[in-house]
Amino acid sequence: MRAGAAAAAGVAAAVAALGVGELVAAVTGPGTAPAIAVGSAAIDLTPTPLKEYAVRTFGTQDKAVLLGGILLTTALLAAFTGWLSARRPKSGAGVFGAFGLLGAWAALSRSGAGAADAAPALASGAVGALTVLGLSRLRRAAAPPARTTASTASTASTANSDDDPAQQEQPAPTQDTSRRAVLAATGATIAVGALAGVGGRILADRRYDTGALRAAVRIPPAAQPLPPPPAAVRPKVPGLSPFVTPNTDFYRVDTALTLPRIDPRHWALRIRGLVDHPLLLTFDDLLHEPLEELDHTLTCVSNEVGGPYAGTTRWLGASLPALLRRAGVRPGADQLVGHSQDGMTIGTPLESVLDGRRALLAVAMNGEALPVAHGFPCRSVVPGFYGYTSATKWLVDLDVTTFAAYDPYWVRRGWDRTGAVRTASRIEVPAPFARVPAGEVTVAGTAWATHRGIAAVEVRVDGGPWQRALLATDAGPDLWRQWTCTWAGATPGTHRIEVRATDAGGAVQTEERAAPFPSGATGWHSVVVTVT
Repeated sequence: MRAGAAAAAGVAAAVAALGVGELVAAVTGPGTAPAIAVGSAAIDLTPTPLKEYAVRTFGTQDKAVLLGGILLTTALLAAFTGWLSARRPKSGAGVFGAFGLLGAWAALSRSGAGAADAAPALASGAVGALTVLGLSRLRRAAAPPARTTASTASTASTANSDDDPAQQEQPAPTQDTSRRAVLAATGATIAVGALAGVGGRILADRRYDTGALRAAVRIPPAAQPLPPPPAAVRPKVPGLSPFVTPNTDFYRVDTALTLPRIDPRHWALRIRGLVDHPLLLTFDDLLHEPLEELDHTLTCVSNEVGGPYAGTTRWLGASLPALLRRAGVRPGADQLVGHSQDGMTIGTPLESVLDGRRALLAVAMNGEALPVAHGFPCRSVVPGFYGYTSATKWLVDLDVTTFAAYDPYWVRRGWDRTGAVRTASRIEVPAPFARVPAGEVTVAGTAWATHRGIAAVEVRVDGGPWQRALLATDAGPDLWRQWTCTWAGATPGTHRIEVRATDAGGAVQTEERAAPFPSGATGWHSVVVTVT
């Protein structure tokens, strides 16, 4: 029972510590909260294979799983610290202090961090240490006195018989009363800590209400609007992905545990490095540029064969090549590095940005200001590359540099330096393990080879001959292409359907299976179905 109470006191101290950390983070920024700071540092230190496992296993819920793991680990360590403090109070307090210092280090390790970013973690450590000391003293004060020997007790009883009767009528607090006081203090600490944490989150949401700021933004139209995609780009097959991905369904894969909250009124973008005329652009400056539209299929390098991390949208933004030419790129520069508000760095081959493709500093997505999860107020978009080498969300700096001089975030972790998109195709209809009637079966899906385009798609069943699929209207080389194929004479039983694509340059998608690391997954997608 005593061990359980001591462990509960440790958990209560941790709740109080985290709650105070959230309150302080309402001032210093949501990303500086202790759990978020430690989680972000953990992401940076996690080996690439483990990161890929998390994305593959948990998908877009990987961050929630990480935070849940951090909180569970914190609770277990807090329980141990409470048990330790019952025996060695100063040691228990020291553990909380050490965790405060760890959180401060994690906060300061982020790119662009300032001294104030360590305040939430330091406050958490101090409150945790003081709280576990206070609860430990309360438990010791409430503990029953040590038993005396029978003779001593008898002597004391005899002596007490001669005491003042009035003094004998005032009993000492019972053990049950003291225990209730300890439990009440522990429960009150948990309640106050939880309220502080919730209050801190509410204050942070109100202070950094990016949603309201985004809603107030008025995005000008494109100087030369693109026509809408023709209806023939998408076959009328139930279950096939929409050609244009709604913003709410667009995939999100990044390392941000909490979304950066940027006020566009105070945002500015620097273009610097190997340029003759460094630029500083405010959000209003960017909106006054001639805005261009770009229909583009973006995909994540972590996408497995047949995976969901690809989407098509209409971006709107300022011309990135035009701004770079205005800045005056110096000879010898070969890499453009985007810096995100959250510390992410993404490097793109500079020659590809300037080779005539439509690369943007995007401010809108499918007709509305960028969603916060997708980079509000500004992100880069460069067709032909996976997101990890082309799409910096929450963009604040662009450095013109060289590959020899700087390795961006993912390159330092072993990923391919250029990140050119590989040819990919997937079967969406019928779904894996679907049951379909015998006879004619419609097979449909999507293929992409961004900035090269898709020239052909082929389908085969059970390793038989390849059959050409019917391609939907080609909307451009920067977009995916949807397709259908009729499987005639499907017979009852279990069958395997495979697909492969050929890009516009004539290169056939390779059969060889490769994992996403280090340069994107390869192999033919297949589904197994049962014909009834």
